[in-house]
Amino acid sequence: MAAALVRPSNNRMIAGVCAGLARRFGMTPKTMRVLFVVSCLLPGPQFLVYLALWILLPSEEKAATGAAAW
Repeated sequence: MAAALVRPSNNRMIAGVCAGLARRFGMTPKTMRVLFVVSCLLPGPQFLVYLALWILLPSEEKAATGAAAW
């Protein structure tokens, strides 16, 4: 089973979104961050998606206390 989609408390740079996505999909956080920065060079709502995930994804601490994790 894959890891839960949460924002981890370690490996954070800004909000932990890239680190959480990297953990969920079996990548390194650095690779996910590079992919995000490269995707920002393309047209689209990447930054808005990042902000939405920052708001919607629970932090690792909240998920451990029983809040729903995706």
